[in-house]
Amino acid sequence: MYRPTAFQEDNVDKLVSFMRTNSFATLVSIVDGVPCASHIPLVVTLQEDVVKLSGHLAKQNPQWQAFDTAESLAIFTGAHAYISPTLYEKHESVPTWNYIAVHAYGIPKIMTFNNTPQSVDKMINDMIDTYEAEYKLHWHGLSDGFREGMMNGIVGFEMTVTRLEGKYKLSQNRSQTDQQNVSKELLKSSDAATRAIGTQMKQNIEKNE
Repeated sequence: MYRPTAFQEDNVDKLVSFMRTNSFATLVSIVDGVPCASHIPLVVTLQEDVVKLSGHLAKQNPQWQAFDTAESLAIFTGAHAYISPTLYEKHESVPTWNYIAVHAYGIPKIMTFNNTPQSVDKMINDMIDTYEAEYKLHWHGLSDGFREGMMNGIVGFEMTVTRLEGKYKLSQNRSQTDQQNVSKELLKSSDAATRAIGTQMKQNIEKNE
């Protein structure tokens, strides 16, 4: 990811928090020389400064064939907003876009119910705990045959993140006046995503005052 110095964010705790908040990610791999992407929820864990991602794909999804040996990329994105050049002090300015994104790289390790049933069971339970803890009782109340059929229809994976890149593009390359003008304008918007970027900018401005 292209990350000019002004927009770089490398604080692991901050990036993990963002990933957890925006955990419906785009997972990109190379299958037979062609980029392949899936849009899936992921579970993000951090233990002793090691970030791990876990999730699953449908067994019929060919993307998992790229796992175990080749690097994949998980892309996490949040709110974004168009920034009009009319908000800047300098008349000769250009339009741009503000946003936050995190890229996580690593080699996904395959787990299947046939080969590692305990690992798949843990992965499913972790996902339930993350996305709907109240569903766990329902899930374990299903028949063994039904649950095993579901787990046989997926390929689980765990990916240890070997490279983590954060980009917080919040007009940090502009003057304080420009940043304040942009933030105030975004906060007036009726669009929730636009206001969210305005809030992020406001927090960033206050942190650096």
